[in-house]
Amino acid sequence: MNPSDEKKPSLSRRRFLGCGFMAAATAGLSAQGAPAVIAAMKNDEPEQKNTIEPFYGEHQGGIATSLQHNTYFAAFDLVTTERDDVVKMLQAWTAAAGRMSTGQTAAPLGKDDSVPAPDSGEALGLSPARLTITFGFGAGLFIKDGKDRYGLANQRPAALVDLPKFVGDQLVESRTGGDLSVQACADDPQVAFHAVRELARLAYNVAEIRWVQTGFVANFNAKETPRNLMGFKDGTVNPPVNDAKAMDEFIWAGDDGPDWMRGGSYVVVRRIRIALEHWDRMKLMFQEQTIGRHKYSGAPLGKTNEFDKADYDAEDADGNPVIPENAHIRLAAAVNNDGAQILRRPYSYNDGANVTAERWPPWRDEMEFDAGLFFVCYQRDPRTGFIKLFEKMSKFDMMNQFVTHVGSGLFACPGGVKTGEFIGQQLFKA
Repeated sequence: MNPSDEKKPSLSRRRFLGCGFMAAATAGLSAQGAPAVIAAMKNDEPEQKNTIEPFYGEHQGGIATSLQHNTYFAAFDLVTTERDDVVKMLQAWTAAAGRMSTGQTAAPLGKDDSVPAPDSGEALGLSPARLTITFGFGAGLFIKDGKDRYGLANQRPAALVDLPKFVGDQLVESRTGGDLSVQACADDPQVAFHAVRELARLAYNVAEIRWVQTGFVANFNAKETPRNLMGFKDGTVNPPVNDAKAMDEFIWAGDDGPDWMRGGSYVVVRRIRIALEHWDRMKLMFQEQTIGRHKYSGAPLGKTNEFDKADYDAEDADGNPVIPENAHIRLAAAVNNDGAQILRRPYSYNDGANVTAERWPPWRDEMEFDAGLFFVCYQRDPRTGFIKLFEKMSKFDMMNQFVTHVGSGLFACPGGVKTGEFIGQQLFKA
């Protein structure tokens, strides 16, 4: 069910709760409390180090940050007509995000038990778990249904385009679009969910959740590339996040857009269902030719190691390309796309299975996993990044026979926040 279809509380109650939460959270915007770092993890595990990722800085966290194990993504629709309501909500969101990233509650805990608690409490005592919260602005913030609701239409970046309808798209409206996006990433799924839950509470009467998606990656070694549900390593070829020149060229927005986007990035999210029940029946050789890599080592076909350079000119004894012409990695490679690069931060998802019991046993032909890839990528400009890459891939990629794109979104993620400011402050002051 779409959250927006549920029965809403009365306007007066929602406004009362929303104003209360916003006031409590905004009070912490200028004066941040000391970090509450948990010394040890559950089950007598060894002391956890470096559990805090910085929230304030030149860039938003969750972009160049080392991939965390879990994500909770939410797209919101704005339901207010008042610009000041949006500003107050963003102020409250910033204050709460700054606190939660250090392991604190979304707002200071009070002693008055006759009012709603300022924090739901399910993350009390948990480590910050490297929580990052990344905010994005969709096209609907600037203009929606032909209306400039908040006087921001002239600040919409040229790069914040409407994604084209790609070949094979089967997008579901309730899993597509949104005026705002929030992505929480953490090494603990409860910490990530708590962060979005608290921001949703602060949004009462201003914004409503349109759609959400959870995601996970295995407990991989930090020096290794995690595997997706197809069993292949995913994210081997990425711009080096520690190379400032490469990041400025491909990921961070520069002076070719509005001032408020400098140091930011554009995120494309795609919910991609994978027909695992069919993929699992394919011969290993066919799977490897589809991807263009050896499954177990992650090496390009014809090579030995994961990070060996793919040879797209190599031919087998019969004169056929070692890496097929329609292999996934060939179509996605920068060298075959005029140098285009994106920063991939993909997560797997598993939302159960659809089972039809008309036959027995149902898992033979009548079962489909609702599982796949929550694809997340950042770039300086989606027109020269994701769109350029995927227009070709949507037509020719061998993998298309196993995947279906059912959800999508594009959001402009502004630059980082300075202490005492709020996310998007430059936009609303422009």
